[in-house]
Amino acid sequence: MKRKAVVLLSGGLDSTTVIAKTQADGYEVFALSFDYGQRHDSELEAAKRVAAQFAVTEHKIVPMNLRSIGGSALTDDSIEVPEEETEGIPATYVPARNTVFLSIALGWAEVLDADAICIGVSSVDYSGYPDCRPEYISAFETLANLATKRGVEGKSMKIITPLMELSKAQTIELGHSLGVDYSVTVSCYQANDEGEACGKCDSCRLRIKGFEDAGIADPTRYFTV
Repeated sequence: MKRKAVVLLSGGLDSTTVIAKTQADGYEVFALSFDYGQRHDSELEAAKRVAAQFAVTEHKIVPMNLRSIGGSALTDDSIEVPEEETEGIPATYVPARNTVFLSIALGWAEVLDADAICIGVSSVDYSGYPDCRPEYISAFETLANLATKRGVEGKSMKIITPLMELSKAQTIELGHSLGVDYSVTVSCYQANDEGEACGKCDSCRLRIKGFEDAGIADPTRYFTV
């Protein structure tokens, strides 16, 4: 029997690479996405395409309204998405987002009796979000094994971060080697209804540089570049 893993799937480049890597490592994949009040639905449509492409066992989209607390350019339309590099943690940081998402993933993983939760965070080419750091992931894994019936009964849960030490270029090279079609993914923070990217936000800049550094043609559809 295959080991089971819940994989957080945003529809972007990183999470899609994690889906491919998790399957390649022999796990049965259960993909989990969130309709949390983000600026656009394009990434959720991309997540559906990715889940279908990889024929995951199940793809669940959980609704929640993080707009009710706001505090981020992704959940509050009065805060602009920055299009230039800024000092410190950018306005696109969504307060406690990964903690909320990982908590829901942990609940589903326990229901499924899954051995792992996989998430596409990186501490190399990233926006400086505090919930993408290795020490945060380690702390959440400790919590996961303290706070669940499974953990108390001695069946540990792993939080796997296959991209943690990879640059964006290395992530793209990994996905390319695993046959990932990045043209179906959407990483942009302010993509339009057709899924075309702005080419200016932090996520787009990292993605553009990643493809350039990897020497791989960028299949992303942009509406400004």
